[in-house]
Amino acid sequence: MNYSIIFSSHTGNTVLLAERIKSIMHGELVYYGDPTDAIPECDLIFIGFWTNRDTCTEDIANYLLKLNNKKIFLFGTAGYGVDNNYFNEILVNVSKNINKSNTIVDTFMCQGKMPLSIREKYERLKESNNPPENIDLLIKNFDKALMHPSTDDLMELTNKILTLKEV
Repeated sequence: MNYSIIFSSHTGNTVLLAERIKSIMHGELVYYGDPTDAIPECDLIFIGFWTNRDTCTEDIANYLLKLNNKKIFLFGTAGYGVDNNYFNEILVNVSKNINKSNTIVDTFMCQGKMPLSIREKYERLKESNNPPENIDLLIKNFDKALMHPSTDDLMELTNKILTLKEV
């Protein structure tokens, strides 16, 4: 099987997932890196993204819109939350950029660490005159996200890829 891994990463979380996929897959790696105007000729395209406002970034959305008759494995990271319902909502939003001629063969989402500037913003909000009611939860989530993608996240991705290879 030949394949490509196309991704956008802001803090390195999505790169970590892309590297894991690359280390597991056998066959010919046709393209690895940022989205380009070219669409690689391959059996499977892994497309990775970081979450921005409950969906993928514009570069990934635009790339997905160009694809036709491709098999796609979507993978991504989100700083906020580890709730599968939230991850599924993100995947639904990202999938809106995928033409129906394509096939999504599988997906993977996990939490990812966020830039320190986010925590600093939360701390400023907490000290403000009118902090959000959920500010302590946001700070707690930020601190938990520092541990992700975790070893367990990478093992879950590995298992998905190994199952995919058997298909």
